[in-house]
Amino acid sequence: MSDCTHDCETCGQKCGKENFMAKPLPTTKIGKMIAVMSGKGGVGKSMVCDLLAVNTLRSGRKVAVLDADVTGPSVPRAFGLKEKAMATEDGKIYPVVSEQGVKVMSMNLLLDEDDSPVVWRGPVISGAVKQFYTDVVWEDVDYMYVDMPPGTGDVPLTVFQSLPVDGIVIVTTPQDLVSMIVGKAVKMAEMMNVKILGIIENMSYVECMGCGKKIYPYGKSKLEKVAAEYSIPVLGRLPITPELSEKTDDGEIESVGNYLADAMNVIFNV
Repeated sequence: MSDCTHDCETCGQKCGKENFMAKPLPTTKIGKMIAVMSGKGGVGKSMVCDLLAVNTLRSGRKVAVLDADVTGPSVPRAFGLKEKAMATEDGKIYPVVSEQGVKVMSMNLLLDEDDSPVVWRGPVISGAVKQFYTDVVWEDVDYMYVDMPPGTGDVPLTVFQSLPVDGIVIVTTPQDLVSMIVGKAVKMAEMMNVKILGIIENMSYVECMGCGKKIYPYGKSKLEKVAAEYSIPVLGRLPITPELSEKTDDGEIESVGNYLADAMNVIFNV
């Protein structure tokens, strides 16, 4: 690859420096983009993404969530969003804004019914994710969080190649397979030259309401060992607690307590 410094998209030369980056609307200005991903489903990745967005909003910053999990969108429900996204004749889409001010774009904001399935092949899904970035009127956003689908397939590849991701947060749970699952996410990030900000363990423990002792229903956490193995920092541990599950299900994620304070310290220094 040559060391050219011009705009390779317009020069027409075969210099080997292809640019896959998508371009947002001229009115869109995004400060930092953080992708939240996991090597497998069912680890609470979307909830972690939503909590990071809520904590960022509480700091006084302008926040948005791009729900890239097209076939399993859950962000609108967590924020209690009832209205649908509005589209204009010229193809622009307006995000739906939560009660406290988080801008959200998700496939479920475009469907007539929330339980309607999205039966699309990978390239079409990837194209929709790009449109959520290029065609949505985001305007000024300090931090945009991207809720990635689980795994390392078409959509994560599209996001890393096409969107200006500043870093990723990996979400996992305290199980024996955690090392392998985290390893897949870490190696994909390294292949795509994306910075790994750290790892968050969900469903880490249950706190006894009587004595305050921590109980580990999935066994003692191996998070420190895994984090050391891949040289990534631990950003936090989330307990199994009725508040998190109930508030998420009831669309009141913006009213939960102050979780993931350590993660915010890292994210604000990206």
